[in-house]
Amino acid sequence: MTTAATAGAKPIVLAYSGGLDTSFLVPWIAEQYQRPVITVTVDTGGIDAAAAASLRARALALGAVEHHQVDARAGYFEQVLRFLIIGNVRRGQLYPLCVGAERVMQAQTIALMARKLGTNSIAHGCTAAGNDQVRFEVALRTLAPELEIIAPVRDHAFKRSDELEYLRTRSLPVPPHGAAYSTNRGLWGVTIGGTETLTSKGSIPESAWVLSKDAFDRPALPQHHTLRFEQGRPAALDGKALSPVELIERLEALAAPFGIGRGIHLGDTIIGTKGRVAFEAPAAEVLLTAHRELEKLVLTPRQQRIKETLALAYGDWVHEGQLLDPVCRDIEALFLSSQHRVSGEVHLLFRPGSVFVEGVESPYSLMSASKGVYGEAAGEWTSADALGFSKIVALTGMFHARAGEMAAHEARQPGAQQP
Repeated sequence: MTTAATAGAKPIVLAYSGGLDTSFLVPWIAEQYQRPVITVTVDTGGIDAAAAASLRARALALGAVEHHQVDARAGYFEQVLRFLIIGNVRRGQLYPLCVGAERVMQAQTIALMARKLGTNSIAHGCTAAGNDQVRFEVALRTLAPELEIIAPVRDHAFKRSDELEYLRTRSLPVPPHGAAYSTNRGLWGVTIGGTETLTSKGSIPESAWVLSKDAFDRPALPQHHTLRFEQGRPAALDGKALSPVELIERLEALAAPFGIGRGIHLGDTIIGTKGRVAFEAPAAEVLLTAHRELEKLVLTPRQQRIKETLALAYGDWVHEGQLLDPVCRDIEALFLSSQHRVSGEVHLLFRPGSVFVEGVESPYSLMSASKGVYGEAAGEWTSADALGFSKIVALTGMFHARAGEMAAHEARQPGAQQP
């Protein structure tokens, strides 16, 4: 779509996912700004060779003068996902931040690409009603405040039906899902939004699920698997050493047919409203469940307690696009310190709809370190020690009850002032 008017102008770099919003923006921006559009797709997972070729072909057919795809999966794991695993982070005790956690990484990559291409303008397809506008723009303003940010879908309040009509009337390619569902896919899972998630009432139809479609109509037979962690990092699956990215992608392929990690999250958005989104996170569900159980074996109660407290705040800040705030580096430092002994194997059973932890092993097992056997035999203590300990532990409650009885007795004495 390059014309004489746009040939000498600086390009606008568009963060391109291939969905309806960003597909619409390629021709719309070129037409409205009379500047060439360069699309950049940051691969944080879920894009195979066929999908990459399709994205490129569609971007160019829509009028992009160039298309770039950047593989950021390994960086995404190191900068974000490993800390979500270490922190056992879930929002609302359910949602493992499938999509959204990667936005800072994507913004960072696109800002670097814009500088490399010699432009001062970046465009995105976020809406005014969602979280991503905040995540992208907080990151971009922190990393590259000199860049102009263009957000037409938000600023002009385009409706998805209007975008679809715009493309169709110009005989331009339409994304496979059209306007029915908005899907985002990454290394940590998939999110799906549709008319059903606009209210709190019902679920999306079976046909709308991406990774686990028909998982419960044709249930898979149970499977046993073993995960190995080394200092909190996923390191091997079923005895085979894999890079974290390879392991996550392999786990997704294994667990998705069971419907593991499928859910609908209802929570608070960054802008203050309640929001709802369907998600599929098979690899995240398995890794978070396994890592948590291994930590229970090797960490002290106080280590677990302080981690849980900090993980709540850390998860909120990642969700809100505040990953670049220095407080996140402070929390990550504690997370990393806590993982020195989080090494071992977790034995898992995949069943339709769930992952079951059959057992855990570690050379740093605090269970094995004790001479006592829970519920069976004393170890480093005697029966007399146990009796004395029970008496001491009961003191606080005993004093509280006694104080209440004393106050009640005093209140019953003649001449006592009644409350």
